[in-house]
Amino acid sequence: MNAFTAKVYKIVLEIPVGEVRSYKWVASRAGNPRASRAVGQIMRNNPYPLIIPCHRVVRTDKEIGGYAFGKKYKKLLLELEREIKCLLSKE
Repeated sequence: MNAFTAKVYKIVLEIPVGEVRSYKWVASRAGNPRASRAVGQIMRNNPYPLIIPCHRVVRTDKEIGGYAFGKKYKKLLLELEREIKCLLSKE
C-alpha cells in the first residue's frame, strides 16, 4: 500500500457515522485536491469495505457513486447509519 492510499483510508475512517464526504474532499484532505478519481479507485479496491467505511464517500454533487456491493447496498448502509445516529442523539 502506498502512502497516499494509507492517508485516504485514515481520512475515510474519520468520517462520522451517518455522514458523507465527497471524493474531492477526501483527496484534498489527503494532500492532493485533484486526485478525486484516484480516491474513487482506492475506495473501489478497498479490501475491508465494512471496516473502512467507503460507503460514506460520495460524488461532489451528492449522488451516491459506486460501491463494491452495489449502489443499492451503499444507499441502504447510509440510511441505516442516519437512523442509528438519529436514535443515539435522542438518548
